[in-house]
Amino acid sequence: MSNMVTEILAFILTTSGWVLISSTIPTDYWKVSSLDGTVITTATFWSNLWKTCVTDSTGVSNCKDFPSMLALDGYIQACRGLMITAVCLGFFGAVFALVGMKCTKIGGSDQSKARTACIAGVNFILSGLCSLSACSLYAHRITSEFFNPMFVAQKYELGVALFIGWAGSILCILGGVILCFSIADSSTTSHTGYAYRGATSASNVSSHPRGHAQPMSQRPPPEYSSSSRVQHFDKNAYV
Repeated sequence: MSNMVTEILAFILTTSGWVLISSTIPTDYWKVSSLDGTVITTATFWSNLWKTCVTDSTGVSNCKDFPSMLALDGYIQACRGLMITAVCLGFFGAVFALVGMKCTKIGGSDQSKARTACIAGVNFILSGLCSLSACSLYAHRITSEFFNPMFVAQKYELGVALFIGWAGSILCILGGVILCFSIADSSTTSHTGYAYRGATSASNVSSHPRGHAQPMSQRPPPEYSSSSRVQHFDKNAYV
């Protein structure tokens, strides 16, 4: 019962993390910057993996899509690939988890369900690592440009999408580890048993009917231990 509750908890954590990771891809604010006037903010610059935009004080946004994937910076291409890989791994992890959990009626035997659930946990861990790497790479590029005194172009700050991606990555990794450990504990418990040694074997059971003595030629020789070899005789035995 405790393993089933642990699997359900791990599935909730991993699914929530996968949803957060998936929501970061279309999110606008991966990096953001503002130009302040004398009274109010005059313009807000923001960008994500697909476009760069500017929003004025009236709320009107002007966006420009990235013209070509091959002409993009390397870190944006890497972040795109890692985030798409994370979403795909999380999807297959959710499917495998539904099949391999003990509370579901599909998946076959307990051994096959445990193997499937372990695969789901590994997929969620890899999904979290891919998303964590993408968000960290993007954040490293922002911070390196911001603190570089020789960089004279527009400087940005960390957007809300990065924090959502980090949170989803941690949930996926944590839930995947819990799922793998719960399967390991359940398999260890199921293989634990007790050895039974019977009092007599089938070969020692007499085949003769009850009430009939076994012939002397068929009787096994008596077994003597080291302590039973000392025979007890009376005092006239040596005379």
